[in-house]
Amino acid sequence: MSARWETVVGLEVHAQLLTRTKLFCGCPTSAGAPPNVQVCAVCLGLPGALPAANREAIVLGVRAALALGLTVHEESVFARKSYFYPDLPKGYQISQFERPLATGGQLDLETSAGPRRVTLQRLHLEEDAGKSVHGHGGDSLVDLNRAGVPLAEIVSAPDLRSGEEAATYLRALRDVLVFQGVNDGNLESGSFRCDANVSVRRQGSDTLGTRVELKNLNSFRFVQRAIEAEARRQVALLEAGAAVDAETRSYDPEADRTASLRGKEEAHDYRYFPDPDLPPLRVDEALLEAARAGLGESPAALRARWTEGLGVPAAAARTLASHPRIAEFFQRALALGADARRAAAWIPTEVLRGAEIDGLAATFRVTPEQVTELLALVEEGVLSGKQAKDLQLEVEGTDASPRAIAEGRGLRVVADEAALAALCDELIAGAERQVAAYRKGQRGVLGWFVGQAMQRTRGAADPRLVTRLLTERLDKPAS
Repeated sequence: MSARWETVVGLEVHAQLLTRTKLFCGCPTSAGAPPNVQVCAVCLGLPGALPAANREAIVLGVRAALALGLTVHEESVFARKSYFYPDLPKGYQISQFERPLATGGQLDLETSAGPRRVTLQRLHLEEDAGKSVHGHGGDSLVDLNRAGVPLAEIVSAPDLRSGEEAATYLRALRDVLVFQGVNDGNLESGSFRCDANVSVRRQGSDTLGTRVELKNLNSFRFVQRAIEAEARRQVALLEAGAAVDAETRSYDPEADRTASLRGKEEAHDYRYFPDPDLPPLRVDEALLEAARAGLGESPAALRARWTEGLGVPAAAARTLASHPRIAEFFQRALALGADARRAAAWIPTEVLRGAEIDGLAATFRVTPEQVTELLALVEEGVLSGKQAKDLQLEVEGTDASPRAIAEGRGLRVVADEAALAALCDELIAGAERQVAAYRKGQRGVLGWFVGQAMQRTRGAADPRLVTRLLTERLDKPAS
């Protein structure tokens, strides 16, 4: 896109709250049921059915708002948002409009352009619509199991300036909600989804351009690509002297372009008014205090504590703080006495290799106790890293003690200096080309020699001793 233009993005995120039942009735929210069985008179909108607010959904909404720094209002109001889609059985959606649950938060991001703070305008509660399923013999079918499922809609100010920043924002927002147990963060299933409001303007201008809404974006990558494609489209129109229409568009990832769906609705089109069947929602101080007390440490705070306090590399900290169960695994290993830097290097590669993560749940093939024992054996010089990796494979899925197995079999790292010195001499004598490269300044060749030594000893050699012996020999002037 031309450098003369600036992209402006605001996001509306719909996060399904992790309740057992729907927002205004007792129907279950679990996924995978046959179509149209998790419904009742309330979520079908049958005459005479009266909604009643789900307290757990309100608690989760308050928790999300507090975690994001929003101000939770003592009183908010549910309103009817009228529109007519086949998957909206009542002909209106119960949402919040003029008086939302919470307003005025922020989310700090680390982007490729540096730190950025995004303003969060509001968080409100609303019920989900049903799901239209297209392509069944030319027909479209409707599944209303999802109708009435509780959502928290989180609306950002137009503070984002690229598709990349939007994707970064979504990842950070999802992490906060997942770590607070509010949402499972699953984009593919639709429990965490967003609409993007995109406009462009001349660089240096303070005037916002015409806003286009992009709907149904179900991956971080598609969010980024859709915003970039739409910005290019708008710039091309404006540079050709045409106008950008306010409309709702979809994104085709195969063609990498957006397509018009319908004209953009405005607030007055929805004819909002307070729902006469629901009293104002009041959040008392006791509920607020309970929500504050239940807040866990945020992913950003965990990363900062690990990197600044424990010396964990930033990349490893990001991986360890990418899911609450991974973070718990790491912290449990630390509590058992594992060295932070060793554990931070081991868990992302050796533990996550066999992990299964599903929503907020995660299953690991080894325990923090087993990993702590393995790392201790390496740190004590009993086992090499290669031996420890092999031993982990052996104990995966069992409750066996790595230390007990190592002691029982007499497993030990080869630390016989004379034997390893002879091996190093032999390797150097047989690799004239690599020796010459090393002595010309290609120090990375040392890793090749260490690898050869570990291969010849089947991973049993002490790598630190091997490195020292090789360096002493290679650094000597050629005779």
